[in-house]
Amino acid sequence: MPDTTIPMSSKNDLTRWFPDGWRDHELLDSGDGSRLERFGDLVLIRPEPKAIWARGLAEADWSRMAAAQFVPTGRTKGHWDIRQSVPDSWEICFPISPKQNLHFSLELTRFKHVGIFPEQAANWRWIADRMSPEKRMLNLFAYTGGASLAARSTGADVTHVDAIKQVVTWTRMNMELSGLDGIRWCVEDALRFVEREVRRDKAYDLIVMDPPSWGLGPKGEKWKLEEKLGLLIQSAAKIVAPGGAVVMNTYSGLSPSSLENLWRTVWPGCRIEAGELCLSSGTGQVLPTGSLVRVVRP
Repeated sequence: MPDTTIPMSSKNDLTRWFPDGWRDHELLDSGDGSRLERFGDLVLIRPEPKAIWARGLAEADWSRMAAAQFVPTGRTKGHWDIRQSVPDSWEICFPISPKQNLHFSLELTRFKHVGIFPEQAANWRWIADRMSPEKRMLNLFAYTGGASLAARSTGADVTHVDAIKQVVTWTRMNMELSGLDGIRWCVEDALRFVEREVRRDKAYDLIVMDPPSWGLGPKGEKWKLEEKLGLLIQSAAKIVAPGGAVVMNTYSGLSPSSLENLWRTVWPGCRIEAGELCLSSGTGQVLPTGSLVRVVRP
């Protein structure tokens, strides 16, 4: 099934992408700086700075439904207020095709995340439609690997790169839960990996990347988006095969138009879609989660 897209009223033809096909995830409501979501049988409350509107449901409804709420204690971390019984980990799945489900092990982390960005399912379907056994995909800043699993489910050759060893281990668990194997794992700084692939004259049919605002590589390499993003794009562009593509999104606040401008600089004449990844709530709001571009090399 294709992902759902809704054109935005803009001369730049910006697009909203919504995931289609989730049974184990639902955005129940959002507003007043928070989001109320169901992951499998568990309902959670997490901070959401973009949700500046009023909630659609009463506060009493949120309290009644939520098994846990994340309480920030700093810019990037906090703790969970547990209100009902919550397992140490639990599993959800997404149907990437009629014969294949992608399985994800989830848990409550001290960074408010649970191990999945459900809006990314719109990208997983797009990736699976374009990958096949003879294709090669590189997933950078790969987190727990939804894109890696989607590509591997088609038989594609997949390289998964993340700087955090524990996250790569988490992805390996998701691969095994999904009944897949054969993904190549690299615990490494993404920019350093790409620069090495350029020297080796490697080529990929698809590169997926989700660069964060800041971070540290396994050897202390410092990543700051505003300082390194241009260099990453210039380097990554060199290892995309002719006719290949890039899927790039970021939750850093950079606009889709900014990402589009960066890619048009390195690939004049490229075909590009730019817009927002979004979730639609049961109470009618559209929650924008991040900027996205899909770029096809000329």
